Amino acid sequence: MGKAFQIEPADTTQSHGEGARKVINIQPVTRIEGHARIAVHLDDEGNVADARVHIMSMRGFEKFIEGRPAEEVPRIVTRICGICPWQHHVASSKAVDGCFGASVPSAGRKLRELMQVMAHINDKILHFFFLAAPDFLLGSDSEYSVRNIMGIAEKSPKLAEKVVQMRYLGQMMMERFAGKAIHPVAVVPGGFSKPMVESERQELLAGSRQQLEFARYAMDFAKSRVFSATDPTTKRIGDITTGFLGTVSPADGSLNLYEGLLRLMRPDGSFHEFSSREYADFIGEHVEPWSYGKFPFAHAWGEGFSMDLEQPRGVYRTNCLARINVADRIDTPLAQAELVEFRSEFGRPAQSTMLYHRARMIELLHACEKVVELLESPDITDPRVRDEVWPRAGRGVGCVEAPRGTLIHDYSTDESGCITRANLIVGTTHNLAPINMSVKKAARDLIQNGNVDEGLLNRVEMAVRAYDP
Repeated sequence: MGKAFQIEPADTTQSHGEGARKVINIQPVTRIEGHARIAVHLDDEGNVADARVHIMSMRGFEKFIEGRPAEEVPRIVTRICGICPWQHHVASSKAVDGCFGASVPSAGRKLRELMQVMAHINDKILHFFFLAAPDFLLGSDSEYSVRNIMGIAEKSPKLAEKVVQMRYLGQMMMERFAGKAIHPVAVVPGGFSKPMVESERQELLAGSRQQLEFARYAMDFAKSRVFSATDPTTKRIGDITTGFLGTVSPADGSLNLYEGLLRLMRPDGSFHEFSSREYADFIGEHVEPWSYGKFPFAHAWGEGFSMDLEQPRGVYRTNCLARINVADRIDTPLAQAELVEFRSEFGRPAQSTMLYHRARMIELLHACEKVVELLESPDITDPRVRDEVWPRAGRGVGCVEAPRGTLIHDYSTDESGCITRANLIVGTTHNLAPINMSVKKAARDLIQNGNVDEGLLNRVEMAVRAYDP
């Protein structure tokens, strides 16, 4: 029994590539964190004329938060994404801080960073083991009904048990301290809603050390059982050449998930560096008539926008591979050692799309180390976690690194502190152009002369899953 896919005449679809005669619709794309459809357009000979990834939802948050008191917005925008609500919560709060001219005490800033990085840990466990690993551990040609976490549980029950325990532990640690793991409310304008007491610090530290041990195990497992065992054809799925965007610490150019300068790197490794408040001077937003999504591009390069595989223009990538490409180093020892090994094998910037998975495991290690480091900070239990804030007119840009990429919230407020304008660029949005390019590249490499089956189409989906959309 195979997974159903449809081949339809091209003229029955809304849009199609030039010269296309038939369209293969893969719907829904499975084991991703949203909703999408892939349309592969075939010419008369059954070869790929074009391929497009259609996002199946339209959020509209930029419009319906207009007129709202700004302090309400960090609690509203957590609904944008059920997987990374903490990143939206923190970025939005930073933007409101900017509008109101608020400063955040050191302990409040550390608690915000702690929760945001803890959310990264839970996301990376989810993505690597629940969504991506079934393709590698069970095989991309295996029966689709078992190519999932339940299939892994049947084949490797001890691994599945450990993964579920760590994911559960991470979610419960966040919920016990901050009240909610999903749709959080703990971050407030000017800081954090409650201080951390010593007993909470000790409890979180014990759990975080367990997570760090798991991250070391997971890296060893991925290198020995996944990356080294992947065949050369699979390693090249969806390979394209682009630039990259991520956040680095101003002092030493190290990877920073919480704050810093944005670094926009060209494919040749040269880069622009700028503050989040300046993002619109470097990043443009393009619209395609066949998609609900925006297509951000590198406006600063002055070459316009094109997703042409042979001559792309203005296309850059975000998410974990982009972050470890743009960063000069990682400031935690275990992750830094992995980065050195990674660069010795793949260079800088590394371009292979499947390397997102290895970069994801390096970031898992870094996030676990960073959480332990923050919890060992003596001043994280300082009771002063919030300063007074008064609504006023202003503009604020909040930026953090979400699992899927650089997350930007840009708000303006009136004299009553209500939102008058909002612009959001979320992590996956940055990657819409490269996702489309990688899917087209994978489809062209794999589907030839009309020969197609479920296994080949699953490999096309693997190009999407690498980006964790």
